Amino acid sequence: MKTEAGHNFLARLGKTRLRPGGIIATKWLIEQAEITSDTKILEVACNMGTTMIELAKNHQCEIVGVDLSQAALEKATQNIAAHHLEHLISVQKANAVKLPFPDQSFDFIINEAMLTMLDNNAKKRAVAEYFRILKPGGMLLTHDICLTSNNLELVEKLSQTINVHVHPQIIPAWEATFSGAGFSTIQIKTGNMSLMSPIGMIKDEGLGRTFTIIKNGLKAENRSTFKKMFNLFKTAANDLQYIAVASKKAKED
Repeated sequence: MKTEAGHNFLARLGKTRLRPGGIIATKWLIEQAEITSDTKILEVACNMGTTMIELAKNHQCEIVGVDLSQAALEKATQNIAAHHLEHLISVQKANAVKLPFPDQSFDFIINEAMLTMLDNNAKKRAVAEYFRILKPGGMLLTHDICLTSNNLELVEKLSQTINVHVHPQIIPAWEATFSGAGFSTIQIKTGNMSLMSPIGMIKDEGLGRTFTIIKNGLKAENRSTFKKMFNLFKTAANDLQYIAVASKKAKED
């Protein structure tokens, strides 16, 4: 039987926020951006569309979402339709390292919980693509997993636990990834991951949905994977954090 990626497993249990720093990190990122109804936003790895829907509701701006997963795009399309936001949000299948958009197409790019899944060379290629399609003065808003030290054994354990080969970095390496692509102003926020924390889940999902997620996680067919993920994130809480980075592309002279 094909192994299930950790983020797909959590989504199946009922989790809607599949980002390491949850709503706190995403809100901080959005606060760094000046979004108006004239703003054009791209979300890379949009998954089920949670962030896009919130942005469209709050700002009435145009948003394009891309993802490599057809299943995720279908779910996003359903969610967008359920909120009657088809006039503001569109989705399409695309690869982050070769995006099908012209230079200087977007004011902001949002990319959460994806770059860690790329090796370091692919990270650089993706971030270079983001820089290319951002307008001068535009901003990349990204949010991912951060290591507090170069613990390769922990990285391997994390990969095995969530069934995805991941390549998280320490803070200086993350910063170098963005500055190396040409971003001139880089703001960083880090903190404890909320993905599997009961308190974090309540903040992200609310009490009722958190109860449902945990109940689903403890069902016989899910219990082993749920406990393995919960225990890893609990024991590694001081070694694995979230990192949110707002990187600005300089305006042209």
